[in-house]
Amino acid sequence: MSTEKVTITDNIIATEKTGIGIAHSKLILIGEHAVVHGQPAIAIPFPLVGVESVIEQHNGPIKFDSTFYHGPMDSAPLALEGIVNSIHATLKYLSLPKRDMIIRVKSSIPPGKGLGSSASVAIAIIRSLFAYANVDYTERELLHFANIAEKFAHGSPSGIDTLTITSESPVWFEMDNPVSYISPGEDFHFIVADSGRIGDTRSAVESVAHLLKKAPKKIQSKIERIGELTHLAKHALEKAGRNLLGQMLNEAQKELVALGVSDEGLDRLINFARKEGALGAKLTGAGNGGCIIALAKNEIHSRQLAEKLKEFGAHAVWPFVLRKQD
Repeated sequence: MSTEKVTITDNIIATEKTGIGIAHSKLILIGEHAVVHGQPAIAIPFPLVGVESVIEQHNGPIKFDSTFYHGPMDSAPLALEGIVNSIHATLKYLSLPKRDMIIRVKSSIPPGKGLGSSASVAIAIIRSLFAYANVDYTERELLHFANIAEKFAHGSPSGIDTLTITSESPVWFEMDNPVSYISPGEDFHFIVADSGRIGDTRSAVESVAHLLKKAPKKIQSKIERIGELTHLAKHALEKAGRNLLGQMLNEAQKELVALGVSDEGLDRLINFARKEGALGAKLTGAGNGGCIIALAKNEIHSRQLAEKLKEFGAHAVWPFVLRKQD
């Protein structure tokens, strides 16, 4: 959204232009790590947390104003280098000068928790830059510039984060294949619980790649098993229902434990959720910190389970519904 405020003072006309961009978050339902090695994954939009980027005219070098950094863009910390590279590329594409603006970013997405924080920030900023330039964008353009940031953040990202953050429907994703979308056959009540510890996607992906080189036959079988479970999870979402989906989440967690990407804190939350009646529970995202996702029996159970997970010590809890689509 682009707006322009015109102020007339002593016959001098000053124009204050702004550009606004927003983006929601994402969750990997099933297929983590295996997706990097050619297997499918399912990701779902997560609208309960998100990012807003507002660009305003501001004389001088480009400035950042956010909870994670405040100051000149050219002095931004290394952690923001991917975002900065993405901004530079977008400005060049839009023929905008690399100065005279302030980028204000507000995010409710906790970073390093597997919720797509870096991709959401990139997408919100890119949308605001296009709005500031008063230029429409295609999804292809949006994904191209967002993936510049993602490559820096994650090394060799699958691309699933950016695709899901720009989607309103669950995404069926396989590398090098056209993306498709899933229409849930019923409502699914999930709870996301934050372990309170930051995970590192890049190191987790690299650790699985190292294991694959060290024990190719064993690890490849784990990766293929996750692929099989992902196909069954798709069937559960579309037709078979929540009981089968819960089983698939539990089975996928076993394989992720075998790949070494779960940890004691995640296991505690997962086991507690199952003990309190969750139909299935697993880590979501890269693991070794971050969040879990649990499937509740219904809306009432979802609220109860969310409260119990909070009492049990989860850092933050978000109950949400994946709605049936006609």
